[in-house]
Amino acid sequence: MVKKNYLIYAIAAIGCAAAGAWFQQAEKAPIPAPKAAAVQPGGPVDELFLAQLNDAKGAKQALAQWKGRHLVVNFWAPWCGPCVEEMPELSRLQAEVSAKNVQVIGIGIDTPSNIADFSEKNKISYPVYVAGMGGTELSRKFGNNQGGLPYTVLIGADGQVLKTYLGRLKFDELRADLARL
Repeated sequence: MVKKNYLIYAIAAIGCAAAGAWFQQAEKAPIPAPKAAAVQPGGPVDELFLAQLNDAKGAKQALAQWKGRHLVVNFWAPWCGPCVEEMPELSRLQAEVSAKNVQVIGIGIDTPSNIADFSEKNKISYPVYVAGMGGTELSRKFGNNQGGLPYTVLIGADGQVLKTYLGRLKFDELRADLARL
């Protein structure tokens, strides 16, 4: 019986020694550096430039054509009163700033037929594109967490978002921001 106890004690000791050796080795093992978060290319500006949207006449257009220019991107809808109110002023602004490498574009959040009808009835001097409800999602990526309209984004020629504006534009403020470009 005493031999049997020694055998149990010996097995337990060997097990403890093995466990101790394993824990000691695990402590000395280098801790791997945390993996860097995967860098997702671009963000909303790159997504904007990757988009191909129909214009108000139904022709597919690559928004990448505006790369390298300062952009005033206006998210709007024909049923949005403040959106419609600011469109004539955006047209005048486009005429003022076109020689300064600045482009106003409209991203319409509605059906193609509604945007086409609206564009036909109203004289808009800047390009208008049809994004449907996908335009709401894109505007959220630019920080429009409330999903309100109009929502305007000022993007520098280098592709950096410089400022966002929720609600009807204050054109004195926008012109001052554009003057700093």
